[in-house]
Amino acid sequence: MARTLADRQDVIPVLAEVFRDHGFEGASLSAITARTGLGKGSLYNFFPGGKAEMAEVVLAHIEGWFRTHVFEPLDQADGGQADGSLKAVEAMFQATDAYFRSGQRVCVVGVFALGDARDLFTQQVHGYFAAWVQALAGALVRAGRDPDQARADAEEVVAGIQGALVLSRALNDTGVFTRTLARLRRITAGD
Repeated sequence: MARTLADRQDVIPVLAEVFRDHGFEGASLSAITARTGLGKGSLYNFFPGGKAEMAEVVLAHIEGWFRTHVFEPLDQADGGQADGSLKAVEAMFQATDAYFRSGQRVCVVGVFALGDARDLFTQQVHGYFAAWVQALAGALVRAGRDPDQARADAEEVVAGIQGALVLSRALNDTGVFTRTLARLRRITAGD
């Protein structure tokens, strides 16, 4: 039985899961129709640009979630209070842990970055990772960290999160993600 979806917005989270599971290249139209419950005509009605438009919309949706829950809170952390900035960094870890379901979900943007689709979505992939590193580095600077060290720590944290997602999935052990986040928290705390 076909699923009833009210509008295009209802389809986006389902598409994200298809791309998360299959990557851009492996997300065939049959896999997309099976997961969404929509026929080809309905999909093309929602996304006239086909699979590429679906991917662009998914990437924009993910970037929007991270902008709201991670990047902006880091950017808006109280500039005069180191404690406020460190609280924003801790909130980033909590939001990231929740979003990736404690390591049970891979990063769709990371999947796109590693596949052949990277060249199709260069701006979106680059923008997501660059915004994350920049926002985190800024919060660490406002918390009193040297700018060069803040940048290095931010890169290490974002890379560590992404690597932990891959390793958690490869080993089927979400504890890898949890333990990695604990170590990355110590880096941001200056330990």
